[in-house]
Amino acid sequence: MQKSRLCLVQEEDSRQPTSARLSLSLVKAELKMGSKLQDYPDYYRVMKASDGTSVALSKFEGKSPVVVFFYPKAATPGCTKEACAFRDAYGKFKDAGAEVFGISSDGVQANSEFAKAQRLPFPLLTDQSEFLRKSFGIKGDMLGLLPGRQTYVIDKSGKVALSFNDQFNPEKHVEEALKVIKTLV
Repeated sequence: MQKSRLCLVQEEDSRQPTSARLSLSLVKAELKMGSKLQDYPDYYRVMKASDGTSVALSKFEGKSPVVVFFYPKAATPGCTKEACAFRDAYGKFKDAGAEVFGISSDGVQANSEFAKAQRLPFPLLTDQSEFLRKSFGIKGDMLGLLPGRQTYVIDKSGKVALSFNDQFNPEKHVEEALKVIKTLV
């Protein structure tokens, strides 16, 4: 049985008073292969990036595939391995026309310091309230003690082409994402 959850969503029309712009939406609780991100209101959420910009994943719909890796905490050993593996393979993702983003609940400053220290060529997005993590249904690992390590590949149409979770093999996320990205070219 597919779980559903009620989410509060801010709609696009900013000409209306805030109270008129809020609406309730029923969304699926777990993002899987084949899911359409348009069905997940937080796909349109604008997040602050480590490079000082703001990004909504929906911005790339119709333009390029997107690789999004959720990591538990900046500058920890496993997350550093994962981020550096994406850094080292970044040219392959760009050659395939893909955008790459890391996402955690760390603050913008922590993500910025982590990105600079590891020379990451892609932005790290801040999901401090874990709206995106919760909306996508990313489960915690180790009995919920750690936020889940999850990677998605989203094709140009906004459909999930890969949903991969492995807390203990952070570098494998890159390998799996590259396999799928190569099929989307």
